[in-house]
Amino acid sequence: MFPTHRPRRLRSHPQLRRMVRENVVTTSDFIYPLFAVPGEGVANEVKSMPGVYQLSVDKIVEEAKEVYGLGIPSIILFGIPEGKDDDATGAWHDCGIVQKATEAVKKAVPDLIVAVDTCLCEYTPHGHCGYLEVGDLTGRVLNDPTLELLKKTAVSQANAGADIIAPSGMMDGFVGAIRSGLDDASFENIPIMSYAAKYASSYYGPFRDVAESAPQFGDRRTYQMDPANGKEAIKEIELDIAEGADMLMVKPALAYMDIIWRVKEASNLPVAAYNVSGEYSMVKAAALNGWVDEEKLVMETMMSFKRSGADLILSYHAKDVARWLKGQ
Repeated sequence: MFPTHRPRRLRSHPQLRRMVRENVVTTSDFIYPLFAVPGEGVANEVKSMPGVYQLSVDKIVEEAKEVYGLGIPSIILFGIPEGKDDDATGAWHDCGIVQKATEAVKKAVPDLIVAVDTCLCEYTPHGHCGYLEVGDLTGRVLNDPTLELLKKTAVSQANAGADIIAPSGMMDGFVGAIRSGLDDASFENIPIMSYAAKYASSYYGPFRDVAESAPQFGDRRTYQMDPANGKEAIKEIELDIAEGADMLMVKPALAYMDIIWRVKEASNLPVAAYNVSGEYSMVKAAALNGWVDEEKLVMETMMSFKRSGADLILSYHAKDVARWLKGQ
């Protein structure tokens, strides 16, 4: 009891505070998202996400070099194809935009870990994550036929040199199907980072601008999770672990730190938190208006993700964080 116990003793000096700090943010924690588009010399800034661009493959390579130079160990690639069709051909074709970007990055920066988003919504004209029931206008995806497309996509991405497959469609059995496909194609050593607890969130709005993947009708609530549910996340991760997931992701992150904590407590796998587009854009808008100190707010948020149990953080802030950590 006071005055014997004085917790402020360990806060009295900056170096002492650093010595007893429970969590630390480092550049090794981050995966930086990049968006590949056809063409050459293309760098289209996204109005709803200041500082984020749609980039042609040559520009993706430039970004990859910068990211690696900042000490960030990994990127995750998303693709915006030249054309879209019901079979999501651009997702699994060997000449798909993500495949081209992966090959180029691995050639230019071989030690950079390239994760790839393994999903179909960017490649279908309706913007949903797989085959739809004929005539359906609610966005109800046919689960099992879609697994075959995801399997084909993952194998094609692995053939292009991807280091991590990151399936995000929230189809039942998608991890097992992809694991089977990779193993059959002799890619048994490529890990799967499953979007294990991906919620049907309003925080994704700006992402749909940059990825050009907004649903043309209906919504994704028949396959992404209900924001009201927590126990369901544990059920989802248990299934993904049983199917062979190597890493687990919670998306979004900021409003779901309780889920990050529960997932970390319920598993022995690395847990990634996706600091999504809406979270990023809110900070950027407030900072551009002079309402917040961007660096302090972002660093506090990143530390909060680590404190909640995240081992990895996917964030559009990653390059800024790396510079701040270096004192730049």
